[in-house]
Amino acid sequence: MAVNRTPVLKRCRSLGLDPVYLGIDKKSTRQLRRSSRKISEYGLQLREKQKAKFIYGVLEKPFRNYYDRAERMQGQTGANLMAMLELRLDNVVFRLGLARTRKEARQIVDHKHVTVNGKVVNIPSYQVKAGDVIEIKENKKGSQRYKDILEVTGARLVPEWLDVNQETLQGTVKEVPSREAIDVPVDEMLIVELYSK
Repeated sequence: MAVNRTPVLKRCRSLGLDPVYLGIDKKSTRQLRRSSRKISEYGLQLREKQKAKFIYGVLEKPFRNYYDRAERMQGQTGANLMAMLELRLDNVVFRLGLARTRKEARQIVDHKHVTVNGKVVNIPSYQVKAGDVIEIKENKKGSQRYKDILEVTGARLVPEWLDVNQETLQGTVKEVPSREAIDVPVDEMLIVELYSK
């Protein structure tokens, strides 16, 4: 599997992104020294795509597949794309506060700690649907790892399209999120323009 090994804060700086969106509360004090050149339209579109890929931890080919599927769906392509990225299992685990970062959420799913509607799912890109119940496996709930995670994520705001019970480490997807409910700083219209060329 391909892994992006670029230092996270360095990548955030280059994309003009706040590390908080990745679940990281560190701040970089370095300033990005960019020449005063104006970024082209293509450059802006490319940066938005790279931002979305970086936030959700998706590589180019799967991201393109998401776009193609979003285009075939009814409604706005950009909003569909963001909803599909948001409904990835690793992202939902992160949003529920069952992981500190999206990378940790991906690892938790990979290690078979997560059940969807009572069945173990170890595919981070698994698309959850409205009404799905996501839960940490019974034999893992008492582990120190999840106590530490809840200490950190306890105060984190859970989006209104999700319902979570932190005592039982369980959450429910109430509905497919609308674009307004997704707080990711990505202009999806630029991504649509980039791919529709």
